[in-house]
Order: sequence, then C-alpha cells, then structure tokens
Amino acid sequence: MEPGTLQLPVIDMSKSRTQRDEMSQSLIDALENVGFLAIDNIEGLDFDILLRSCKWFFNQPYDKKKCLLRKQWNPENTNMFRGYFPVIEGEPSRKEGFEFGPVYPTIDSNTTRASWIYEENVWPEEDGKLPFKSELTKAFDIMHNTAMEILRLTARGIGIDENAFIGLFDDKPLTTFRMIHYPTWESTPPEVCLLEDGKVITTPEHTDTGFMTLLTTFGYSGLEVMTADGRWAAVAPRSNSLVMNIGDVFSRMLGGRFRATRHRVVDIGEDRFSFPFFLEPSFDADIGVNFLTKFTGSGPKHVPELYGPWVFHQYKYVKKHFEYRVLPDV
Repeated sequence: MEPGTLQLPVIDMSKSRTQRDEMSQSLIDALENVGFLAIDNIEGLDFDILLRSCKWFFNQPYDKKKCLLRKQWNPENTNMFRGYFPVIEGEPSRKEGFEFGPVYPTIDSNTTRASWIYEENVWPEEDGKLPFKSELTKAFDIMHNTAMEILRLTARGIGIDENAFIGLFDDKPLTTFRMIHYPTWESTPPEVCLLEDGKVITTPEHTDTGFMTLLTTFGYSGLEVMTADGRWAAVAPRSNSLVMNIGDVFSRMLGGRFRATRHRVVDIGEDRFSFPFFLEPSFDADIGVNFLTKFTGSGPKHVPELYGPWVFHQYKYVKKHFEYRVLPDV
C-alpha cells in the first residue's frame, strides 16, 4: 500500500443477523474515529449492472441527455430537482450526473409546500441493451434497506432503541441516488482546480450535508479523506464494496459524537464513475432533536428545526452547490 493510503474499517453485512453486538461496536468505533468505513456483502446489490448503467447513460448522445436536463439548463423541461446536470467548465466540481429519488404517489401541488421537491423522476429512453430504470429502481430499494439496517445497528451500538432513527425516513424522505461521471480534461485545468502538491481537484473538499452516504466507487481511486490530524489520505480502492460516511445532520443529531469527515475527489487521469446514495430525512423531519438527550435525558435542549428548509439553505447559500443555485427558496 502506498504511503498516505487509508485502509477503511470493514463492516460485513452478512453477519448482521448473527453478530449484531460485534457489528454494532465496530460501527461505533469507525464512526467515532474515522467517519468513513467499507460495507461488504450487501445482499442483492449488483455492482456490475450499476457500472454498466453509468457507462451506458453517460455514453448517450448529448441530445438524448438534454431531454433530461434540469430546467435551469433546458427551459423546455419541467424537472427542477431531479434529472441530468452537465459538466460546467470552470467550476471546481467537474462532473456530470444523473439523479433520481423515491417514487411517491401523486402529490397535490396546491397543498404541499415546495411541491417541486416531489416531482416525478425523469428517465432516459432505453434501447434494449439493459433494463436501466428497473435495475436502478431495484438498487435504490436495496440501498435504502441497507441504510436502515446500518441505522438500527448504530442505534444498538450507542445503547438506544434500534428503531430510534427510522422515523426520520417514514414520510417521503428526500433521499437521492446519483450516478456521476468525472470526464478527462480536454484542456489545461483551471487554476481553481489545482492543488499545491500538483494534484487536480474534481470535487472540492466538503462534508456531506445529509444523514448518511453509501458510495459505490467501482474500485476507482481518487477519493481522499481528511484524517484526524488534518492530513489528506487516499482511500484504498475496494471492489464490490460500498464506502459509507455520515453527513452533517447525523453528526449534529448526536451532538458531534460521530464525525462528518471532510473529503474530496482528485483527478486520476482517466474517466471515473461513482454512484452515491444520499440518505436524507423527510422534508418535515425535526432535526433539532439530540438523540442522546432524548434517550438519556442529559444533553442539549431540543430546539425544533425542519430538515427541508435547513438543507436547501445549506445547498444554495452555505455550500453553494452549482446544481442547486437556482432552486426556489423553501
């Protein structure tokens, strides 16, 4: 292993029924000390079909992807929150992506706050080479169920009810499944992407905003995390495994006990694909709860705050993600 490479702690999901206490403690140790870990043996998840789906989609002609662009890039389209976003040259985050969320029943836009958040997913026209929509919808459900099991194990590990976190995701969670393509540079990278050590950034350093991320890297390198001593370490690639980390919301709801670790993506000199699953609470979920206070009676006072308004403020005004800059305020 090269110097500066980080081997993540590993959680084997095949043991979740028989070794729950051991797994729970391993999760807690990793979340308190590293903030990133590898998740192995996810039942039913087909990494090969996910990678094939990424390559199939991003190899489509631009005219086909244009039909799925968010409204900010194609005014003829109605989708504002989900769908396709293009590479924006000059941005430090250099990637194109396609994202979708859960499938909800029809929602009355006259009675639902920020109804555009619950818009229908848009999908590309398929050519028979692979069942794109059905496979990705299946993978979404597997990821969600895996995330729920991880949350139960985590709650068990800190000594609270196993289902303590589950209610945050009961009513129309805002979870996003995003496939990403980091294309090779066609010209000299702009100065904003250059690091002092000669590396080139394709996603600047950040913490994830939501609750939990389950990332499929397909064995590509490029992901780097900041260690506790403030140094950057490259995450050792691991095939057929997910990389898990927690976001700002989960960290704050446990009073900072778990780390929302800063991370970034650097250019690897070739096309790179990844597929993060961003687990997010419901719009109206109360994220002002401190779970340790709730279950132990000792800790910060409960100050109610809704997840939806908080997270979209973070997207637009704090972290200033280019994909979300023109979304309406909520």
